[in-house]
Amino acid sequence: MRRFVQFASLVSLLALTLPILAIAQKKLTSSEAREHFGETATVCGEVVSARYADSTKGQPTFLNLDKPYPNQIFTVVVWGNNRSKFGAPENEYKGKRICITGKITAYAGLPEMVADEPKQIKIDAGK
Repeated sequence: MRRFVQFASLVSLLALTLPILAIAQKKLTSSEAREHFGETATVCGEVVSARYADSTKGQPTFLNLDKPYPNQIFTVVVWGNNRSKFGAPENEYKGKRICITGKITAYAGLPEMVADEPKQIKIDAGK
């Protein structure tokens, strides 16, 4: 009986986890992201402009995909307290096609995603 309960618990856990993994695997272009606020997904695009705002509160680094600031359509934000994990992201990723996985949020009506860990960002060498 105990084994059955353990097995049933494992099956329940998998049933809850697999849909979450499937959502995180949803790949979107930077322009599609605006239709998915609040969702967890992977957004891909080329980093066409990047800036480390070291004198701004929170010391953010902004990576703008596919269109440069001030016409950006999707922004990746690395906050200063996590910057050391990434090195110099404004140099590391500029000019490269990347895919970032996380929750799509909005700032001033535009989609963005916060990168807390380098593993969220993958360089997409295939394109």
